[in-house]
Amino acid sequence: MGLIDTHTHLDFPDFDADRPALLANARALGVQRMVVLGVHQANWQRVWDLVQSDAQLYAAFGLHPVYLDEHQPAHVNELRGWLERLAGHRQVCAVGEFGLDYFLEDLNRERQQALFEAQLTLAAEFELPVLLHVRRSHAAVIATLKRFKLKRAGVIHAFAGSHEEAREYLKLGFKLGLGGAGTWPQAVKLRKTLARLPLEAVVLETDSPDMAPVMYAGQRNSPEHLPMIAEALAEVMGVDAQTLAAASTANACDVFHWPYA
Repeated sequence: MGLIDTHTHLDFPDFDADRPALLANARALGVQRMVVLGVHQANWQRVWDLVQSDAQLYAAFGLHPVYLDEHQPAHVNELRGWLERLAGHRQVCAVGEFGLDYFLEDLNRERQQALFEAQLTLAAEFELPVLLHVRRSHAAVIATLKRFKLKRAGVIHAFAGSHEEAREYLKLGFKLGLGGAGTWPQAVKLRKTLARLPLEAVVLETDSPDMAPVMYAGQRNSPEHLPMIAEALAEVMGVDAQTLAAASTANACDVFHWPYA
């Protein structure tokens, strides 16, 4: 089962003790490529150093809304500088993780929106896809994306919206990132939505070390878990696991302009 983990945070300290072994095991299980996402200015260099150590790791750089209080106005300019310096590098695949988070009520929505739009502008300028964090903010995100009309679109990370919201994203050219959340039987509404999604709509992800699937409840999530996540989600979607794996890999290659292999 050839797989691509389109959303990981492998640079996080959670993996410092066993990162090389984890990567080797994930590859042995069929996880061929992994995307590591930056979330604030202080971790971009760590992400890049990690990616440079392994030809099958890929980097995205962004300013995540959850770290809003850490972001400074100068960081948007620094992000532009990173994208300029690394423009065209094969291991830079997207701008992200960024977006809107309306679940955490203490995060200023106006500041979030300004930061969201600044990064969408950079993605358009550098012709890169976006990897978006969207939590209880689908209406605002969809409205903003309709204004920006990105040519390369990207991925709605950890999609947990309705079928109608999924349809809006698909019309805008986005793929929906699916991971551990859909493996939980308690996620009844999400699982009903997943069962209606076309295969060309989805990519697979772990969000490691977070969002563990039900079979690893309470444990550190890992790219090693992606094959079992794929099997569980395939059952929910009513397809064969290999069919879902092949579709998600093809879709990820389409998003990132990678050769399909």
